[in-house]
Amino acid sequence: MLAPRPTTPWPLVALFTAGYLPPYLLPTTVGRLGTGLSLTATQAGAVGSALLLSSATAGFLLAARVERAGARSLARLGLTLAVLGYGTAALTSTVWAVVAGAVLGGLGSGTACTVAATRIAAERDPHRASTAGLLSVSALAGAVYLTVPHLGPGHGLPLAAIALTALAVWPLTGRLPGADAGAAPRHGEVNAPLPHRRSGVVLAASVACWSLAQNSLWGVSGRIGLTQAHLGDAALGAVFAVALGAGLVGVLGAGALGARLGRAVPVGAGTVLIAGCIAVSASATTPAGFAGGEIAWNTVYPVVLSYLIGLAASLDPRGRWAVLVGSASALGTAAGPLAGSVLAERAGFSGMGVLLGVGLLVVAVPMTAVAVHAGGRALLPGAVRRRGGTPAALVAAATGAPSGAVPQVGAPEQPVVEIEVEAAAVQVQGAYGTAGPAQATANAG
Repeated sequence: MLAPRPTTPWPLVALFTAGYLPPYLLPTTVGRLGTGLSLTATQAGAVGSALLLSSATAGFLLAARVERAGARSLARLGLTLAVLGYGTAALTSTVWAVVAGAVLGGLGSGTACTVAATRIAAERDPHRASTAGLLSVSALAGAVYLTVPHLGPGHGLPLAAIALTALAVWPLTGRLPGADAGAAPRHGEVNAPLPHRRSGVVLAASVACWSLAQNSLWGVSGRIGLTQAHLGDAALGAVFAVALGAGLVGVLGAGALGARLGRAVPVGAGTVLIAGCIAVSASATTPAGFAGGEIAWNTVYPVVLSYLIGLAASLDPRGRWAVLVGSASALGTAAGPLAGSVLAERAGFSGMGVLLGVGLLVVAVPMTAVAVHAGGRALLPGAVRRRGGTPAALVAAATGAPSGAVPQVGAPEQPVVEIEVEAAAVQVQGAYGTAGPAQATANAG
């Protein structure tokens, strides 16, 4: 009997969307804070960095507490803080109140991201869930970029969009587990040590630098388009919307590709391509050059991000590395707007692009090494490798046996013990699951 096809966890996808939307709207948020509140570019970038730093802080504080507190309660708390914080920042023009609201909203977004990352890592197919989340947030951000320029120049419009998204997602949290369900994790004890410590630390540090480079450009992309590529506000919004639409195509491609190439090739080669796209986009002086660089960049970026999320999730089935790596990424994202503004002022947009591109080439090496070491094997999570390299626990993974009961990917090879049976067992058709491609698809992470 074939195993049922894994279903997409839509409440988690919605929560993922609400948590990830602020970074996606960073260019228009920072740009409108500058023009609407008469802030300098560096001051507006600092506000964006404070928002994202607050989001990262929530991830570090809550990484190991989702199971204990309950996903439903934490998700509702995070969404409530997002609605209050971003809503307040959108409705006021007092600078200190906008900053306070942005920081409070960032704390809520980070909490939502933490819950989503933890629960997605526990899914049978975390790559499928994270891909759906990236599709959702890219589509929503693209719609915002197309709509906001036609609604007025106020600083509060992108902030209001984030607050309304959190409000719309709140009712879906009823389908998340509460504290009782989350208090008994499927994989090991609550206080079990983190597995793959060295790989996790290297990945977290590398992803922080990777995200810093991405968002250093993303935070000043609006200024590049307006001042260097000579685009109008509406045309700039259209470029960003098309770029995010191209990101949808990239995510769909990543979902279709799945684990066919492992994770090392998409992570390493994709980061090299991103480095080139960033250099092109930052040095563009024409609308066509800027649009081409942004579209190419946003096509590749979510592909690599989806594999990084899956790689972090594969290091710990309880989701702790997924949250910690995601929080490290948020730290890099938080520093991006300010770092991009400073680099642009001191080295110019073109010089900034070259520096960021070189930095990405450097961090591609350790990220690829972790992908090869911890995530490049074709084995299913929990599969035991026989002498000779054949996966031997595919059926066990399909029958509901807890994956923590067998060695994880990367564990030392285990000897196979043969047990003699006096009488041959009578096979009953339908009593056993298959070990074909459907099983591999259902359990691959």
